[in-house]
Amino acid sequence: MNESIPSTRREFLKTTGTLAAISSLAPGLASGLFAAENNTIQVALVGCGGRGTGAAEQAMSVKNGPVKLVAMADVFQAKMNGSFTELKKDFSDTMDVPEDRKFLGLDSYKKAMDCLKPGDVVILATPPAFRWVHFTYAIEKKLNVFMEKPVTVDGPTTRRMIKLAEESIQKNLKVGVGLMIRHCKGRQELKARIESGEIGDIIAMRAYRMAGISATCGPKPSDISETMYQIQKFHSFLWASGGMYSDYYIHQIDECSWMKGSWPVKAHAIGARHFRGKAVDQNFDNYAVEYTYADGAKLFYDGRNMKGCEMAFSSFAHGSKGCATITTNSHTPGKVRTFKGQKFDDANLIWKFPQPEPSPYQLEWDDLIGAIRADKPYNEVQRGAEASLVTSMGRMAAHTGNTVTFEQMMNCQHEFAPDADKLTADGAAPVVPGPDGLYPQPQPGVLKDREYK
Repeated sequence: MNESIPSTRREFLKTTGTLAAISSLAPGLASGLFAAENNTIQVALVGCGGRGTGAAEQAMSVKNGPVKLVAMADVFQAKMNGSFTELKKDFSDTMDVPEDRKFLGLDSYKKAMDCLKPGDVVILATPPAFRWVHFTYAIEKKLNVFMEKPVTVDGPTTRRMIKLAEESIQKNLKVGVGLMIRHCKGRQELKARIESGEIGDIIAMRAYRMAGISATCGPKPSDISETMYQIQKFHSFLWASGGMYSDYYIHQIDECSWMKGSWPVKAHAIGARHFRGKAVDQNFDNYAVEYTYADGAKLFYDGRNMKGCEMAFSSFAHGSKGCATITTNSHTPGKVRTFKGQKFDDANLIWKFPQPEPSPYQLEWDDLIGAIRADKPYNEVQRGAEASLVTSMGRMAAHTGNTVTFEQMMNCQHEFAPDADKLTADGAAPVVPGPDGLYPQPQPGVLKDREYK
């Protein structure tokens, strides 16, 4: 498998262009697959947590033709029940999910997808460790896909997703990835203004996501298996989610790199556990990462999850002639703006996107369903894999204490959960706690070729 996988950043970007070319030729390869004869696109939800439920809501809110939710799958009954109840409140007319199409268990994704026809849509919103597993089956079933971010958590799964991306394009499947900022109208106009030279060449960018204690977990209760506990608390485990860093910070790393027009070539970082209390998870509670782009420009990313500290959720770009706000205080509304010079104040304001602005969470679904109905090329997996890899690059730099390059991250051999497709509820878990009760911790400066062992 590795012989045909790009091992360097240059080869990776060359492959990106190849996949784009394949995508442009794809229409007609599988024409007629998209939407049933009655024009209703059926949807299955795999992963009934908050984001999966939100994605199902947005799927059923599109205006360009009927969409119906027909099956649901999860590994926890409570998640299933809560999601179904929430969706039923506002979408009773666009739901047809009887009890025999609600599936539980680690193999429930197959049962839910088996309810669909080729050309329907499956939402993949489980912990990222299972993304390649579920995507593989969706391709086999010739289903269009919406998958949540991140789509990978390490080098080996990124390489695997690249191959799956190519296969899905060859089959003319439409695939959206939940990096919804790229669909934001305000950010799209900001990107155009930056490209036109409004703030000059980007020299540096800054991004912050700082909040209270998060992604922690205590010792496993006695009434749940080790594997199921780790899936339940997936933000606490690097194998399941890439941890707090990958799951929380990917959006701003992606949006800044989008504005820059390239991916960084290396990352250097620091991070530590200071106030995790009795938590036994694998996360640090603060990260400071310096990403470097090929031309020397920098992205400084600061993430912190500590009680009582200053909070922030924002991204900024500094150019040779001016500066820009990419994110003001949340994913939406972005409230993007550009300024003369380097002061973010009204006296130097050049432009701001008018309010209110449409939600990018809905726009990404409008775009996906529109592409399915029009049978237009639409596949975001390659970009999702790139964003996930670059995010993992910063995380690994902090966890090892070493500079990590794009090539090193791509070729890293440490796969966190190589048997994710074989996990069973009562079988061996990907990690186990040590004698001190802690799950394997990153050891900067000690472990240099992997984030934990």
